[in-house]
Amino acid sequence: MADYVPWTEKYRPRALCDIVGQTDIVKLLSAYVKEKNMPNLLFAGPPGIGKTTAAIALARDLYGENYRDCILELNASDERGIDVVRGKIKDFARTVSLESVPFKIIFLDEADSLTNDAQNALRRTMEVYVGVTRFILSANYSSKIIEPIQSRCSVFRFRPLQPEEVKHMLSRVAKEEGVTLDDKAVEALLYISEGDMRRAINALQGASMHGKKITSEMVYKSASRAEPAEIKEMMELALARKFIDARKKLHKLMVEYGMSGEDVLLQMYRTVDQLSVGEREKVAIVDKIGEYNFRLVEGANETLQIEALLAQLLMVK
Repeated sequence: MADYVPWTEKYRPRALCDIVGQTDIVKLLSAYVKEKNMPNLLFAGPPGIGKTTAAIALARDLYGENYRDCILELNASDERGIDVVRGKIKDFARTVSLESVPFKIIFLDEADSLTNDAQNALRRTMEVYVGVTRFILSANYSSKIIEPIQSRCSVFRFRPLQPEEVKHMLSRVAKEEGVTLDDKAVEALLYISEGDMRRAINALQGASMHGKKITSEMVYKSASRAEPAEIKEMMELALARKFIDARKKLHKLMVEYGMSGEDVLLQMYRTVDQLSVGEREKVAIVDKIGEYNFRLVEGANETLQIEALLAQLLMVK
């Protein structure tokens, strides 16, 4: 097991030109590499779409194989207090680069987890040491980064990857690893990933543990997700006032697939458009799903609340 490498790391792009999708962003970052100069950067967007990969690939293209000596990589969700900004970050920021590029990089992953005090301390550090250090901040929600920091950065908004881009990468990984994917398995991986490449590759690796020929059933089982058709069937049973049958279907999903109540709710939400009911009924169903999702977040019993939601669906029509 010492040689074990997750597929997400094994197939991580090593240079900007290898990044899948984000074409416009890659062009701009490549221009920074060519000029050997760049401003502070803020990468914003949902997880698994290449923000961390772009930062590391940018550093590798700038500094070559010695890039690890010129970049300080911190995960702000683990180290997010003001002491880290005043200590580790400030100490690294004040040192001069010994490479041909006249600055070093501090990369703060998940920067939206930094406390407000830490962000306020960081903005002054960014200003004082701008001559020898550049900052790259990565955040799922740019709104959680204070305005003074946003104004000191060029903001790059990463978009979820398109299905064709995910398919292309999955085909490459499957070919390299000697596994085969049928069309339904690819659709299942796209359904699970929702544009998140990391989730798609992890789901593919999990399914490959069951065999070299991967099917949609293997994908859903390894990802602890129900097939969309089963969720739709459960909801239509409730809408048809067959509560006992819908309840049995729910118990089967939660026991056999090991799904949490929130997982069931999210899949129910994604299935609303496929239901054979009118627009008014769909609006009412979305409203109820939102209400019961709030109840689960507040700590209510999962099984009891999902059953209550199914009971509410009986009264929609």
